[in-house]
Amino acid sequence: MGRALVTGGCGFVGRHLVRRLLAEGLDVVCVDALVAGTGALHPDLWQRLPRSRFAFLQEDCRAFFARPPEQFDYVFHLAALVGGRVTLETQSLDVAEDLAVDAALWQWATRARPGAVIFFSSSAAYPVSLQTLENHRLLSEEMINFDAAVGVPDLSYGWAKLTGEYLMKLYVERYGRRAIAYRPFSGYGEDQDAAYPFPAICRRLLAEKGAAEVFVWGSGRQRRDFIHISDCIEFIWRTKELLPDGASLNLSTGTATSFIELAETISRQIGWQPAVVGRSSHPEGVFYRCGDTAMQRSYGLTPQVSLEAGIARTLEHLRGLPAAYALAI
Repeated sequence: MGRALVTGGCGFVGRHLVRRLLAEGLDVVCVDALVAGTGALHPDLWQRLPRSRFAFLQEDCRAFFARPPEQFDYVFHLAALVGGRVTLETQSLDVAEDLAVDAALWQWATRARPGAVIFFSSSAAYPVSLQTLENHRLLSEEMINFDAAVGVPDLSYGWAKLTGEYLMKLYVERYGRRAIAYRPFSGYGEDQDAAYPFPAICRRLLAEKGAAEVFVWGSGRQRRDFIHISDCIEFIWRTKELLPDGASLNLSTGTATSFIELAETISRQIGWQPAVVGRSSHPEGVFYRCGDTAMQRSYGLTPQVSLEAGIARTLEHLRGLPAAYALAI
């Protein structure tokens, strides 16, 4: 089936992707520095398949890129310094290091000449001017067009991902190599780090069951497109050979859910109905971030895990963890 390099393969998306690649018969080299605060987990905690087809290197991917290049059929580049909203807003210059990481990837790829580079961008690359209370819409892939005006993305993380996509464009056009990108929206799943809002809200509500009132960050009216990690991985697997060179694809559901609505739905599944209020002193990011799904549908892609089912899976997972860990916020 081939050989794949996965940078950042111990993070939330990365480890789900690694498991799928191994299950499909690929040999995998996983490179991850296991930086604290990124949600990365050592493979001993999640990787159970034979090590004969899986190699793990605990190092910055830039060190890997500096060595003589190896041959890979696929390179999945997920390595990034990223976390929840607090990280993006308070450690912006740390996150800006992603610019250097991505530049190293594309420079290495010109020498290594892999079969295909799959770059993981982000919905944060979309212009924030299209995500305000007064002016918001479904975000479609063509809204990022480097041959026209490009809007301002979301903080340094958005700039890094937007720049990474531009470097991909140059790589495809100037070197004639294959590369594509994916723009995940608010991916979530049972084993996601509590720094992200979906698991954090689930854990908090489990801990506060029975309270008359609970809170979410910001106004609570801000809306996100929550997509289960299994749908993200399925969409990637089914389209990695089909997308045209240089193309980017949303990973989204097209459904916008406010954080108040999310907390209300989680609470009902837990078994009570508190009042849900926002805490304006906490960051909330853009008002509306939801992905257009027209291009996904053109490839026959539709999400299989509803938000309600995803909540049920997450709650079941958390209830099965040791109490001190499961209820940590």
